[in-house]
Amino acid sequence: MARIIFSILLALTMLNGQWEVDASRHTAITRAIESVEPAVASISVVQIQDVYNPFTRDPFFDFFFPERSRKREVHSSGSGVVISPDGYVLTNYHVIENATEVIVTLPGGEEFEAEIIGTDYITDLALLKLNGRNFPYATLGDSYDLIIGEWVIALGNPFGLFDISKQPTATAGIISAVDMDFGPQKGRVYKDMIQTDAAINRGNSGGPLVNSMGEVIGINTFIYTASQFTEGSIGIGFAIPINLAKDIAEELKVSGKVDRSFSTGLAVERLTAEVAEYLNVPFTKGVIVVEVEAGSNAEKAGVEIGDIISAVNGQKINSSREILKIIKESDLRSGNRIKLTLYRDGKTLTKYIILARVQ
Repeated sequence: MARIIFSILLALTMLNGQWEVDASRHTAITRAIESVEPAVASISVVQIQDVYNPFTRDPFFDFFFPERSRKREVHSSGSGVVISPDGYVLTNYHVIENATEVIVTLPGGEEFEAEIIGTDYITDLALLKLNGRNFPYATLGDSYDLIIGEWVIALGNPFGLFDISKQPTATAGIISAVDMDFGPQKGRVYKDMIQTDAAINRGNSGGPLVNSMGEVIGINTFIYTASQFTEGSIGIGFAIPINLAKDIAEELKVSGKVDRSFSTGLAVERLTAEVAEYLNVPFTKGVIVVEVEAGSNAEKAGVEIGDIISAVNGQKINSSREILKIIKESDLRSGNRIKLTLYRDGKTLTKYIILARVQ
């Protein structure tokens, strides 16, 4: 009898120990993956690309017979994330650029032909729509509330591996840096980017970067590589912050595009050396305000005719074109605010103007 009781106690001890080991394997990382994984998609794309002869041709021959490109169908893949139960999918624009067909595959292997709702080249984002409802979807977090060093997970379809297992792959790392601004990159503006050392590879583009609470805090977009001859991760990847992605997705959902028209309510002219001397201005770089539209945000901000604008958002300017360039390169739109550094009556002033929507 004692032996039986001892055996039972031993078995219970072993089971309890096994349970503790099993429980210890479940961490915030595994729970975050389990939470978001059903909403991570593989995106397969058929694209049409222009193809040119790769061999050097005779310039004399080219002058009389210019080379013509030919069209070629190219198959590629990327990642995306379902962001609502009615089937909206967020991804990168470059994943579906020039697509004639977009197929979205969800974990388990179910495929959907996706509709392109809208795209935005400048922020490199696109919104797709799946036909159906009650889709598993990811919770979107707050990219303003990030901690350098906190754990993050990159989920997606690197190198087409989703097609083999019918589920996304996951890599873990930390947030290495935030607010990384790269300025214009071939017409795109990558600003406030999140840097991570979680491995991101070809095919991960468009997939979610997730925090340890299972919230999407970024859209994986590009990486630095060791050289131009390799595409592998070296632990330096970047994601578009989800707060920006949410704003863009909402605009694409409503109108299919992002409206970047705006009005400052100002008319300016270049400040010349002669005008600077006449007005007794101690510098010659800037623009002078020659008109303030009545009722405009500029008037409400207190900008006056004769004010001299020397800088916008902390950058020195010398023409109206430079003001527009700063606004464009910062991807500012109506509703965003710009900071003006003014000179008036011997004093330097700061004014803030909210860009108005063009009616």
